[in-house]
Amino acid sequence: MSFDLVLFGGTGDLAWRKLMPALFQAFRHGTLPEGGRIIGVARDDLTDAQYRTLIQTRFDSVEGAKRPNAEEFARFADLLQFVRMDLSKPGDYARLAERLGEREADTVVMYVATAPALFGTTCEQIAAAGLNWPNTRIVLEKPLGHDLSSNRAINAIVCSAFSERQVFRIDHYLGKPSVQNLFALRFGNALFEPLWRRETIANIQITIAEDLGVEKRGAFYETTGTLRDMVQNHALQLLCAIGMEPPINAHADAIRDEKLKVLRSLAPWTPQTLSQHVVRGQYAAGNMGGVAVPGYRDEAGVSRDSRTETFVALRTEIANWRWAGVPFYIRTGKRLASRDAHIEVNFRPTPHAIFKAPLGAANRLVINLQPKDGLELHLLAQGQDNRQNTRASAQSLAPVQLDLDFDTRFGAERVGAYERLLLDVIDGRLNLFVRSDEQEEAWRWVEPILDFWQTDAQGPRHYAAGTWGPSAASAMIARDGYCWSEEC
Repeated sequence: MSFDLVLFGGTGDLAWRKLMPALFQAFRHGTLPEGGRIIGVARDDLTDAQYRTLIQTRFDSVEGAKRPNAEEFARFADLLQFVRMDLSKPGDYARLAERLGEREADTVVMYVATAPALFGTTCEQIAAAGLNWPNTRIVLEKPLGHDLSSNRAINAIVCSAFSERQVFRIDHYLGKPSVQNLFALRFGNALFEPLWRRETIANIQITIAEDLGVEKRGAFYETTGTLRDMVQNHALQLLCAIGMEPPINAHADAIRDEKLKVLRSLAPWTPQTLSQHVVRGQYAAGNMGGVAVPGYRDEAGVSRDSRTETFVALRTEIANWRWAGVPFYIRTGKRLASRDAHIEVNFRPTPHAIFKAPLGAANRLVINLQPKDGLELHLLAQGQDNRQNTRASAQSLAPVQLDLDFDTRFGAERVGAYERLLLDVIDGRLNLFVRSDEQEEAWRWVEPILDFWQTDAQGPRHYAAGTWGPSAASAMIARDGYCWSEEC
């Protein structure tokens, strides 16, 4: 199957850090379809040869195992071409149309890796140039808008030029092998389904922690913040995967229908829950691995009196029969104690204890997402030395852990997030992409938080870099009698 992949923003950061390495890995492993072209588009005045040289130099910064040798890159470079375009000028799209018209590829992928402000213009001009063929697929990076109204405006423009089945709204978290395994865990095994409900689960915690700061993205983060950057998309998609009902089949719309039901079932915000169940923070100067690091307000591109949040913790519930009364906790932030993403399913204690066990001990299922990828099942077992002839010790329980490391088990068989998603776009598989109504419902749910913060005089709570965020996040979960995993 021949394809043309047009990469708008072809010289940008996302292109060389994520997309080109992912495409090369697919090429290296023979999963990239034959007869492909990768056409970089940008304002730079480059020839095809110069573009290939640029990409080659950028590959020097790629992780060693994923870096091509000279012979591999030479073969991969045959796929690379370049078209100079100013995306705001309608006449430049004729140049792209001419290049695409050189042949009739089976599939044309338009990957819009640009500033969100250009999404609408780019889609309009693609359609105006007659490039919205039935075999065209448009890929849009997040964030898709900065609130509900802007998201709807972008979707309206996109859907006026393309059908919904041609639009691939990408959330790279859904491409992670560990996140895909959530669906396999839920719906490919009979073990957990009878337990996956309010009668047996006490609470569920979702943590996405980063140890890095905003790095060189200070100006971008000032207009975005953690709620828009992480919660509205990544965290809510994880919540949907955990909380959704079994779909009728594995088709894209069946899965997305069930995720939409979860988003519509999230408890609506009230003034009381907004003040008690949402915590925002901003990192101050601190220490990471023995190295002093600056606070957020000292980062390049950040206002010295910024109120932008770099940490969010919140409590919500899914108001349906399966989950009524079960709190879901989400926390995510930058400059936290470690890089760690996991979901912790905490089960209720045994209804009648007949053994002596550590205080507060109960079963837990931990789904590790990054940097470790796998499952941990925390149980209780008789842990004392049976040679001790005491009744108490013979009946005492101790925590034990079953640990499954997916990277060890599957190793090289695993496919990276962007590699998986790019191959799915080329093949036309929508399962791991977000539908417009999903996206709008997520924005509808987070918008009251954004509105509340506009009038909240307190602003974000400061926390030292290298910690787990402001103490208010611990107080929030403690009010329910629970604690974050590192605090228990």
